[in-house]
Amino acid sequence: MAKGKRRFGRVRKLPSGRFQARYLGPDGIDRPAPRTFPTRTDADRWLTLKETEILKGEWVSPEGISTRLGPYVQEWISHRPGLRPRTVDLYRYLSVKYIAPTLKDHALIDITPGTVRAWRAHLTESGVSATMIAKAYRLLRAALNTATDDELIRRNPCRIKGAGVEKPEERPVATIEQVFEIAGSMPPRFRVLVLLAVFTSLRYGELAALRRQDIDLSTGMLTVRATLVERSTGELVFGPPKTGASKRNVTIPAALLPDLREHMAGFVEGGSEALIFTGVTGVAMRRSNFQKMTKRTKVVAEVGLEGFHFHDLRHTGNNYASATGANLRELMARMGHETTRAAVIYQHATAQHDRLIAEGLSGLIDRARSGHEITGNRQA
Repeated sequence: MAKGKRRFGRVRKLPSGRFQARYLGPDGIDRPAPRTFPTRTDADRWLTLKETEILKGEWVSPEGISTRLGPYVQEWISHRPGLRPRTVDLYRYLSVKYIAPTLKDHALIDITPGTVRAWRAHLTESGVSATMIAKAYRLLRAALNTATDDELIRRNPCRIKGAGVEKPEERPVATIEQVFEIAGSMPPRFRVLVLLAVFTSLRYGELAALRRQDIDLSTGMLTVRATLVERSTGELVFGPPKTGASKRNVTIPAALLPDLREHMAGFVEGGSEALIFTGVTGVAMRRSNFQKMTKRTKVVAEVGLEGFHFHDLRHTGNNYASATGANLRELMARMGHETTRAAVIYQHATAQHDRLIAEGLSGLIDRARSGHEITGNRQA
């Protein structure tokens, strides 16, 4: 072999008399050794070891040694394509609140399965909820998956079985009578908002983004085109719906059309761009302000639903939709789901909620037979 020539890598003598080794990494980058060597033999040996690492699949980019987890996760969030604003806010919160305090100064290559187990155990011992731990673990695992793909680490150290799975407690389901009780207890401008949340299965942001042009009273159809997001900074942002499947047409139950007509006549400005639901000043609703104005906690407690959240209205409506006998594809289309997972949950939940639904329906039937129309309105 000619002097200075090798099958793998290259060695050259520097003016100082020391020797420099270089090689082409699996990532296509020409890389120098992190130090120079007193002899050519020492440089050759270093290259032989580096070639062995590559052949065994044990090579990692030198950046994995110098890159710290904290900055890497923040950069990962910034460069992640397609993230919704609320998701970006959530990821940054999880990173700063739960990952950074323990792991931010760790080099990527130094994070082992044991490191991850100790971090997760610390969160548990600190009283962090299981849901937030699962969210933080999923974020860490996703970021380190990218680090693995980039060959900054050899293998993802997040290997705790089931650690990223959330097991939220079962949310309450209101009877139909309770739905109308809640709606009737709201300020008049929010009564129909509650009813549509239940009986069209729209998310809060989708309801808050509805405009006149999105509702066709003649056909009883509404179109979900956008969603309203409140960032952690307080900024309100209109953007596309949550997923591609969330862009959808939803049929409004005929029984609600008179209520909706009355609402639009009394609370919605003219023009196709006018928002259907606004705050008392006529501007887009902030979820936090909505909860304060409606005194949600007091309202739901009065009807026997302590701890009932706005999202539980949609959850309630999804159970009703499932109880109608709709098939899986129909449920997915109405709820705006891209996968079958959530829709299957509601199909399975139908039996256990059947008694509550039947009781609510019986109340409606009794009122209809007695000639009493349910409006849910109360004196202000």
